[in-house]
Amino acid sequence: MARPDHSSLSNSSEVVVRHSHFELDVNFDTKVIEGYAHLQVEAAADSPSQLLLDSRDLALHLVTLQPSGEALEFSMGEPHKALGTPLCISLPQGLAAGAKVELGIRFSCSPASTALQFLDPAQTAGGKQPYLFTQCQAIHARSLVPCQDTPAVKSSYSAAVRVPAGLTALMSAVPCDGPPQLPGGSTAPEGVPHLPAATGDSSSSSSRVFYFLQKVPVPSYLIALAVGELESRELSDRSRVWSEPSVVDAAAYEFADTAKFLETGEGLAGPYVWGRYDLLLLPPSFPYGGMENPCLTFVTPTLLAGDRSLTNVVAHEIAHSWSGNLVTNASWEHFWLNEGWTVFLERKIVGRLQGEASLQFYAAQGAASLADEVARLGKDHNFTRLVPDLSAGEDPDDAFSRVPYEKGFAFLYYLQELVGGPAAFEPFMAAYLQAFAFKTVDSSQFRAFFGQHFASNPAVASIDWETWLHAPGMPPVANSYDTSLASAAYELAVKWHTADVMGIGADAPAGVGPADIQGWSSAQMVAFLDKLGELRSLTPLAASMSRQLEKAYSLDAAKNCEIRCAWYKLAIEAGDEAVYPGVVELLSSQGRMKYLRPLYRALFKSKSGRPVALQTFEAVGDRYHPIAKKMVAADLQLRQ
Repeated sequence: MARPDHSSLSNSSEVVVRHSHFELDVNFDTKVIEGYAHLQVEAAADSPSQLLLDSRDLALHLVTLQPSGEALEFSMGEPHKALGTPLCISLPQGLAAGAKVELGIRFSCSPASTALQFLDPAQTAGGKQPYLFTQCQAIHARSLVPCQDTPAVKSSYSAAVRVPAGLTALMSAVPCDGPPQLPGGSTAPEGVPHLPAATGDSSSSSSRVFYFLQKVPVPSYLIALAVGELESRELSDRSRVWSEPSVVDAAAYEFADTAKFLETGEGLAGPYVWGRYDLLLLPPSFPYGGMENPCLTFVTPTLLAGDRSLTNVVAHEIAHSWSGNLVTNASWEHFWLNEGWTVFLERKIVGRLQGEASLQFYAAQGAASLADEVARLGKDHNFTRLVPDLSAGEDPDDAFSRVPYEKGFAFLYYLQELVGGPAAFEPFMAAYLQAFAFKTVDSSQFRAFFGQHFASNPAVASIDWETWLHAPGMPPVANSYDTSLASAAYELAVKWHTADVMGIGADAPAGVGPADIQGWSSAQMVAFLDKLGELRSLTPLAASMSRQLEKAYSLDAAKNCEIRCAWYKLAIEAGDEAVYPGVVELLSSQGRMKYLRPLYRALFKSKSGRPVALQTFEAVGDRYHPIAKKMVAADLQLRQ
């Protein structure tokens, strides 16, 4: 039978995992997690002979039929370079469709697991305790636990996690005071009875067990675990922020508006079904801006700007509570249904709180970033399609770019304007999220639902679905956005560019200075630098003019990471070697791919910057998360 998801080796069309209970023992000395998985599975077809689970870098020790404890035959299938190795478990004979079976699996993770990053105390803010966090999107859950690692399968989960005393465990689930009640009314066993005793002194004083329950079915990529010296601060009656003690108060200040984002999201998309909405501020090596793990969004410390100017990332992750977590793309080829919808809902939230002009500003900036990404990848590249072809077994991480985010947003905005604007489209958005809640969806189902909802609207007949969904390159229709908030930034960029191309050389345009940008948001400053970079693609910016920019606006001293990245990229491309120390410091102090990859690419393209890029990566690459290290190595044309 054909696999429903090209990125999974499981046979989820024949057998489906309905609930998973995990017992996990975290060992910081060996950087290994010993694990036990109790799976409740259901036959989706008559007489399945085996259950195929995804795994990668896992050691499998024992598989049993529960509750009898009878050992079951299992084997490891043919390994795949990108997708891992299937775990093949023989099932009892004669199972009819709908029949349920319970299995127990003893396993352990490898230190090479791409889902895990163990941090030594020196890599943390406190410097005294180790830290662990996971990142399972897109297909890394299979290196944490044996699972059906496909978004097509959504199941509830529970867990018991044993960690060293003095550390706290958190998961993408609701914490429980004791073993949680499982589906069917049974209760999870106390502690971690299916695993060996904790190494060393196994008394309760040397270790602690934390319990969790996620009642809402989730795909495997939303399983998340973090362990460290953690404290929390309340943000509202259903939200708190967690972090290391030395930064938790700064995090509480930065994310004080979380409740407003959440309430505004509910007003647009419907009730929040997950109970808690907590945030975890991670150490600097976290590779993304945020990760929408349900009940516990992970966020990067690069958001700590001190002025709440970068917290739109939280609006984005909150939007995922509906688009992505509640309604999930059926496979990674349809990733735009997660991210395009989430950007659309994020900007709706921002528009409600900051005004329509802000929504339009971010939409225009997104369109510019999409054009840059398509130019970088190539207008005919498979990964510039809204629905890329991953049938050859590509790693979905390799397809990751701004395309599903911004081309997806552009398509939804186009549809909104076509059918009559927000008044017509927002009720459709709510209906779509309700119709597919707790389910998975692909692009053909979205198209069918849209067509049914707007069946009486004659404009729908003009939609070129095939080009929008499957053609590479830029969208077939360019949306028009209000750029009034960006106009001052664009005009200032033109002023500097004109002075540069007219040969003024080392002299800045007449009359420029700090007053030009007084009162600007960080986003407007980035818009200015990005626009200047866009104009520079026509005529290179002189290095001397780059120094004049710095002199006028003190850009080398910027602390906001968005501004720093935009400035450094522009200066590197201008041949301004004076920024290299700052670039190296940024690349060495954080691991967010949004900053790593553009800066490494810019350095690598520069004759003087290439050795800086290679030397920096050699020195600090091991600090990055495995996903980030792999992607940067590819940008630097290094084999990993």
